[in-house]
Amino acid sequence: MRDMNRGNVRQLLPIAALLRFLFILFLPALLATVGCNAHADPAAEAPPASTVVTDTDVSLFSVDHPAQFPLAAAVAYATAPKLVVTGTVAPDISRNVPVISLATGRVAAIHARLGDTVKKGQLLLSIRSDDVASGFSDYRKALADEVLTHAQQQRAKDLFDHGAMSMNDLQVAQDAEDKAKVDVETMAEHLRLLGNDPDKPSGVVEVYAPIAGVITDQQVTNAAGVQALGSNPFTISDLSYIWVVCDVYENDLPNVSVGEPAEVRLNAYPDKVIAGHISNIGAILDPSIRTAKVRIEVPNPGVIRLGMFATATFHRQKKETYTVVPASAILHIHDRDWVYVPAPNQKFRRLEVVSGDVMPSNMQEIKSGLAPGQQVVANALILEHTIEQ
Repeated sequence: MRDMNRGNVRQLLPIAALLRFLFILFLPALLATVGCNAHADPAAEAPPASTVVTDTDVSLFSVDHPAQFPLAAAVAYATAPKLVVTGTVAPDISRNVPVISLATGRVAAIHARLGDTVKKGQLLLSIRSDDVASGFSDYRKALADEVLTHAQQQRAKDLFDHGAMSMNDLQVAQDAEDKAKVDVETMAEHLRLLGNDPDKPSGVVEVYAPIAGVITDQQVTNAAGVQALGSNPFTISDLSYIWVVCDVYENDLPNVSVGEPAEVRLNAYPDKVIAGHISNIGAILDPSIRTAKVRIEVPNPGVIRLGMFATATFHRQKKETYTVVPASAILHIHDRDWVYVPAPNQKFRRLEVVSGDVMPSNMQEIKSGLAPGQQVVANALILEHTIEQ
């Protein structure tokens, strides 16, 4: 066994010597390769540089024949700015007249209703009252006393003429006669105040309309009780002039003042313009919405009803200059307004603006975004269709 192991060792020794020789032979070449890789250029192995592409201007549009789109010049226009607010129609409280009863009693008949148009002196209400009965009783007693004192005065005068009565007694009789006449006149006037004729006894009080107008409030019904100088059975409003009460925001209050004119349009009649004037600006602001009540006095042409909604337009005294262009030059897209202005190299630029009111001759205000003298495409819709194609 030992002889066999020694034979294998002798066979392996030449192979190990061969491997050692090959390693020594290729060692210089291996070192050269490593050295070359150590001194290589890092930039040669870096990724290629990115190419930067500039963003295009999306507001510029090219067209083949720009001359086919006529241009119009924006012009300056001086006008007074206006403020538009909303409000409601209310009665003029100075023209509201309460209908009162001077007698206490029960309603016997109602001759007018809420909303009726009445004339001055028209019968509104009949009240059966004990006050009238007492008034007629006192009146008849006063008449009887006056008849008696008159007879006594005549008798005293006759006796005085025949020397049978002194001057003092005659004067006392005359004084009693004068007081009796005063009592008759007072009782008669009391009956007239209650709405009765002293010569026509009645237990019913008639209540008449003190002014002409519309009954805007009613507080009585049939068989209801009425208290003298208590709650008002009716309220009559003269609607020949009415109020339009508007809410004006705190920031807009410097633009309104008492006495300035105002234009009122009713929601029910939007094409009808009614001229009025500001009569009062409230001294107290609503703390929740920060508005003040502005009162406009307006003559009623006959179509205004209480409670109607209205819009009021206030024109400021100081004029401001705006830019005006043809209405067709403004393009409405996504709740915004745009115009097209010419740009170099047969291009047009779409420019955002803030438009205002429509003016006469098919012109429209530009409040911002465009200066007077700039050129715009006269018909923006045609250019827009051309670009989309």
